[in-house]
Amino acid sequence: MAMINIQAAAKSLLGVLLVIILPAAAAVAQQKSEACVACHREITPFIIDQWQASRHAQAKVGCYDCHRAKQGETDALEHNGYTIATIVSPKDCSRCHAREFKEQQNSRHADAASFIGSLDNMLGEIVEGGPAAVSGCQQCHGSQVKVTKDGKLDAATWPNGGIGRINPDGSKGSCSACHYRHTFSLRVARSPDTCGRCHMGPDHPQREIYQESKHGVNFMANFEKMNIDQKTWVLGKDYKLAPNCVTCHMGATPDLKNTHDVGTRLSWTLRPTISIKQPNADKKREDMQSVCLSCHGPEWVTNFYLQFDNLVNHYNDKFAQPAKEIMDRLLKANKITKTPFDDKIEWTYYELWHHEGRRARMGAAMMGPDYTQWHGMYEVAKHFYTKFVPEAEELLPRVTKDIMDSDFHKWKKGLSKEEIGKQIEFYKGRYKQ
Repeated sequence: MAMINIQAAAKSLLGVLLVIILPAAAAVAQQKSEACVACHREITPFIIDQWQASRHAQAKVGCYDCHRAKQGETDALEHNGYTIATIVSPKDCSRCHAREFKEQQNSRHADAASFIGSLDNMLGEIVEGGPAAVSGCQQCHGSQVKVTKDGKLDAATWPNGGIGRINPDGSKGSCSACHYRHTFSLRVARSPDTCGRCHMGPDHPQREIYQESKHGVNFMANFEKMNIDQKTWVLGKDYKLAPNCVTCHMGATPDLKNTHDVGTRLSWTLRPTISIKQPNADKKREDMQSVCLSCHGPEWVTNFYLQFDNLVNHYNDKFAQPAKEIMDRLLKANKITKTPFDDKIEWTYYELWHHEGRRARMGAAMMGPDYTQWHGMYEVAKHFYTKFVPEAEELLPRVTKDIMDSDFHKWKKGLSKEEIGKQIEFYKGRYKQ
């Protein structure tokens, strides 16, 4: 009984101390933030204006609350009598946003800098050259931000707002890549244009695909009714007319919480040479379909996913797996080297899956028919038959023969009306259409 009383007394004392200490600490932080504002009002007035219009300012979260650092930390610097850090990392944001931090650190976004060992980075760093990678690839993917011996951020690695940036404190990513300092605007974070800063272009044109889709058209046509500044932004409660990137990949519905793990609802990985199902794909698909069912009927959702899966599997079966098999044969026969991009066919193959194949798959995933067809499968087929296969045959005659003799490619030998019908039936049977 005495032990219980001691524990209760200790908890009571702790509560009293917190009541005393926390307001006092907040008051000190506020004083320091006010000093920052007074100085920066003269030096960088636009930043102060942005912050004063933000939700942070409304909640009395000031400069020092975010930028404070401890002496001895890697990127800590003494600045006008205060110890601060230039970079506000996700770890810093976790002081208030613990759940969001945990989700973000587990996301594909946080690992975006791992592309450094990929063919993409080989192109940037070696083939194109380092400055192209620093000002191009790394500004989206992120890089390791280094601190020099004198405590300053290394100019070769900073500024960098990449989504997978490796921060001096060891945390991954950049909240400001989407939330844009110093306004931290929900309108900006939820805008498809923010996602489009990186998700656009020849190899991953999600922004353009969304813009083409009925979702994108409807969203922009009804933008003023979307309540995009609403704090909660629950589909069906705060808005009903159209989804955007956040809705599907991160947003809250009556059945799902919002999340900062952008891959948690993706059942396929459409980036690599051959598409593969994600770990725990069934649960991830169930969650994404839950979002779809907010607006679409069950039959519509089921059939959409059947068509999507058919396209991805068809791309794998007809083009991706055979092309990889051909490349493997050429390498084994020493007709190409292990050095990426030193052989012409490697450029052809890279664009076949990395550009054209991705566009087709992502177009199907996001209901962009033109990207599925003319920017996607049309170019896959054209370059597979007119560039890739001829280049492979020139390097090693008959290397493609068994592949080109398969049912997928019989049309190359000429088809009668009856044979065309059989070819169509072959596809229908294979993909259960």
